[in-house]
Amino acid sequence: MKIELNRIKIREVIDSYSDNAEEGVVAYGGKLDVRPKYQREFVYKGDQRDAVLETVKQNFPLNVMYWVVKEDGGYEVLDGQQRTISIGQYVNGDFSLDDRYFGNLTQEEKDQILDYELMIYFCEGNDKERLDWFKTINIAGERLTDQELRNAVYTGPWLSDAKLKFSKSNCVAYLVANDGGSLLKGSPIRQEYLETALSWINNDEVADYMAKHQHDKNADELWEYFQNVIAWVRDTFTNYRKEMSGVNWGELCNEFSDKKLNPVKLEEEIAKLMQDEDVSKKSGIYPYVLTRQEKHLNIRSFNDKMKREAYERQKGICTKCGEHFEIGEMEADHITPWHEGGKTIVENCQMLCKQDNRTKSGK
Repeated sequence: MKIELNRIKIREVIDSYSDNAEEGVVAYGGKLDVRPKYQREFVYKGDQRDAVLETVKQNFPLNVMYWVVKEDGGYEVLDGQQRTISIGQYVNGDFSLDDRYFGNLTQEEKDQILDYELMIYFCEGNDKERLDWFKTINIAGERLTDQELRNAVYTGPWLSDAKLKFSKSNCVAYLVANDGGSLLKGSPIRQEYLETALSWINNDEVADYMAKHQHDKNADELWEYFQNVIAWVRDTFTNYRKEMSGVNWGELCNEFSDKKLNPVKLEEEIAKLMQDEDVSKKSGIYPYVLTRQEKHLNIRSFNDKMKREAYERQKGICTKCGEHFEIGEMEADHITPWHEGGKTIVENCQMLCKQDNRTKSGK
């Protein structure tokens, strides 16, 4: 890969700067694509953005940037998008620094910023070389998420359409998942909605799905699947609770969408379990009522005081095998199982040797 260092003044870089929200950012006389399709959205926080401008104002060195030279003679930002947009937004008057907008500065102060030289490497090479370099130079700064790195590798028409549907603020995926209460955690612009949908449709094999569909014309299959999952959730669990956010709905829909379920009975059981103090993980109620696997609930454990009281009551004798053990060699067990109504209270606690307890529980 050919790399050539250039010193370019800010006034040249931001010439014809245009930031059309999330649709695109261009600069350098219209020749620079600041946010190409595999790049993430603007994610700098206010203090990070301000730090870029303070560096420029103090005439301190700013980290080098990398532009890819395109076949048509234009450029695209390989690394430095966040810094470039921070500078462009400030000069554009989108925010103030120390209560002063760019337009409030003296001409001398403006020229000091505009004449600041950015260190920019022009890079030429094939797609694989560019993307490998992109992953290498983005190990520092605002760390890329796993999905953002995947986006860099599997760029193409499918990804462009997928990002339009899943990776913009107030994108259609966000609107669907939040209509009636949020069913997903995370942020669309950090690719978490896209990653979630991909993990649902392909059983957590995200990269595999992206590789297979990289050159598809659109992401309609993923979008239709996502809508079907959300619709199934809304139809099956009719009373929204905040605990529904972040449940692995895709896995549940994949397994249970073709089964006949009774939303009324499910809601009655969910309401009862929400009030059960032994259930410490309320979000796990939703997979539990379908799978009957108690592991989803994190049933409250017996505390040390309860264990000691049961141990002394039994005089250290395992109630199954009748042998004597030290307390450290035993484990607490529900006499009446939780799923049969047994509570995590001392009266329902028995101490079993580890072998008997694990045989009983199937561990």
